[in-house]
Amino acid sequence: MPRRRRPSRSSIALRWLGVAALVAIALSYVHPLRSYEAARARVQERQVELAALERENARLTHRLALAGEDSFVEREARRLGLVRPGERLFIVKGVEDLRKASVR
Repeated sequence: MPRRRRPSRSSIALRWLGVAALVAIALSYVHPLRSYEAARARVQERQVELAALERENARLTHRLALAGEDSFVEREARRLGLVRPGERLFIVKGVEDLRKASVR
């Protein structure tokens, strides 16, 4: 078996220098990759928030379209406890308890 020749010191130093350069390059990518992932997470959060706001906008647009109708105005006024002139207001308490008991 022939004996292997040991590489020279300069070639070993160049190899280690190359390894060190690759490690430095890899480490320089860590911060930008973390920033990118954080930005992606923020974008996804904003997209979820945007979808919720679009649903709320659609609901409010629908309510605005209904607001011009007399039946809607009357229903909302009654929900607020308003009555027409000449009507009597009756407040019935415990309705929710009765509804819950009948559902069981």
